[in-house]
Amino acid sequence: MSRFGKDSDPELVHRLSRRGMLGVAAGTTAAALLGAAAPAVSASPGRGPEHGGDLHRGRTEENGGGRGRGRPVLPRGRLGIQLYSLRDKVSTLGFAPVFAELERSGYDEVEFAGYQQGAAGPISLARLRSLARDHGLRPIGGHVGYHSARPDAYTFAQNLEKVLDDAQALGLPHIGTASSPFRYGSTVDAWKRAAEDFNAYGAAARRRGMKFYQHNHAEEFSFATDRPRVRLYDVLLAETDPDLVFLEMDVYWAQVARHCFSRRPDGTPAPLDPLRYVLRQPERYPLFHVKDGERDESVRDGYRMTDVGDGDIDYRRFISAVNAARGDRRDHHWQAEHDNPADSLSFARRSGAHLRGLREDDC
Repeated sequence: MSRFGKDSDPELVHRLSRRGMLGVAAGTTAAALLGAAAPAVSASPGRGPEHGGDLHRGRTEENGGGRGRGRPVLPRGRLGIQLYSLRDKVSTLGFAPVFAELERSGYDEVEFAGYQQGAAGPISLARLRSLARDHGLRPIGGHVGYHSARPDAYTFAQNLEKVLDDAQALGLPHIGTASSPFRYGSTVDAWKRAAEDFNAYGAAARRRGMKFYQHNHAEEFSFATDRPRVRLYDVLLAETDPDLVFLEMDVYWAQVARHCFSRRPDGTPAPLDPLRYVLRQPERYPLFHVKDGERDESVRDGYRMTDVGDGDIDYRRFISAVNAARGDRRDHHWQAEHDNPADSLSFARRSGAHLRGLREDDC
């Protein structure tokens, strides 16, 4: 029996090893294969960011805590926001007032979640691009659906060339999907088929000078129904070409997955450390969603979403660790997000201020 267990997929193990990934083909996590001794949900508080482990902030650290005098955690020009967080304002006010507010709040980049502005009326892609530029905002990426039953749907599967035409018109360097790769089911072979789709989209995007990416939620870190020792996210990593398919880690949902999927369906431990995935191949993660939350056992996922800085996730530590990985710290883009903020403009202001105030020398 291999060290990955009796249910492991030898081909998957080979692909993960060949591509330099951590090798989690039996549902074993990145941390486990590196020999980390951290428990499934928490780690020793003395461990530094380069060692992975738990991302919870200490409860003595308040919203503005840890603002030191070293260089900013976020490199210059890399503070972004996912416009899904501001969809209510985009729909009622239009892009122009929203972009003006983001400019005042010090944002550098925006990630689109659609190109329409509701009651404000139609807007052309050329106008949208110039509007962002006029407010000092760089369009960095956009989310589009993966597939649909409707043949005319605006998705990668149904209208790939139109999706890429629009992304190119906006000057987007990245175009991706927040849809999970469950199109064909939740078996290993189903995710291999989805990976083939993603490789095709990535190749098409690359021909246009763009990068295709997939944004995770928690379920990507669950286990295959036919091979319950295999984590589905590892199938995606193993079967997609790293030169064609990139990842946008939503750190909040990865932390939810750490809470929900650190045990296999049979109850055996399967420690999950999201940071380890990134540190092993940082070049595959050009984009991140900076979304915060607090542990709350009364809700289904065990977490309740908050404004960035109000939750438990230690972004100072996470971003600093990514900055210290090989490559240029400017290779990564950080998009603040909240799925349902109580006040979207207040969320944008407060979250941006918190992220700009973080300093690396406090780690």
